[in-house]
Amino acid sequence: MKSKHTFRLSREVASQLAELAIRKRVSQAEIVEAALMSFLTPDDSERMEAALSRRIDRVFRQLDQLDQHVELGNEALGLFVRFWLTANPPLPGAGGEAAQSQGKERFDAFVRALARRLEGTERLGG
Repeated sequence: MKSKHTFRLSREVASQLAELAIRKRVSQAEIVEAALMSFLTPDDSERMEAALSRRIDRVFRQLDQLDQHVELGNEALGLFVRFWLTANPPLPGAGGEAAQSQGKERFDAFVRALARRLEGTERLGG
């Protein structure tokens, strides 16, 4: 058995309710009842909370991944600066080919050192 209730709605909400009832070909009472059931059912709020938790977890995973990438960039830059400042003497005037060869060797050493640092726990920042 259904009970009768009287509600006052704003003109805008009443208009939207009437339009939806016409579009869906159902009574306005059915729409109001379905909306109230959706609002009052605890399962809906639990589903919304679970969906929100999944989204937050995904954001945290993305932030952790971003943190790893930033750490990699910081380590690479810090190590490069250290190599550049400590191991790069001024080039002689006519040493172009020798400088390129030496530059390649230094870059290879840089990449190896970066890989070793990222595998271990030693970091420039701490």
